[in-house]
Amino acid sequence: MSTAFYWSIAGTAAGLVLVGLWGVLTRKNILRIALAFTVADTGANLLLVWSGYLPGRTAPIIDGSIPASDITSSVVDPLPQAMVLTSIVIGVAVAALFVVVGVLASRRTGSADVRRMKELRW
Repeated sequence: MSTAFYWSIAGTAAGLVLVGLWGVLTRKNILRIALAFTVADTGANLLLVWSGYLPGRTAPIIDGSIPASDITSSVVDPLPQAMVLTSIVIGVAVAALFVVVGVLASRRTGSADVRRMKELRW
């Protein structure tokens, strides 16, 4: 992987996070806010995967082809990948809950505009 491509992934991930945060802060429609949150979550996942990549190393599959003494210097750390898998599952659950609450609130108020949902506060 070239250096330019490596850093373009980081830029794309940071851009997704910024676009998602901008959408959360500027949109008034509850479903668009949920979509923007999902975009920011995707950018954060991409940043985690990017942070776990180490140039010149292989996948952490230990099958005997790599000597035990060289494992730590020749494979990537699988922890960021495991964290991303967990984050994807949590992100899908949060997005589904966000959409369900948004749809129920918009049915109750007659609008998906968060400014009109003030009477739903506790």
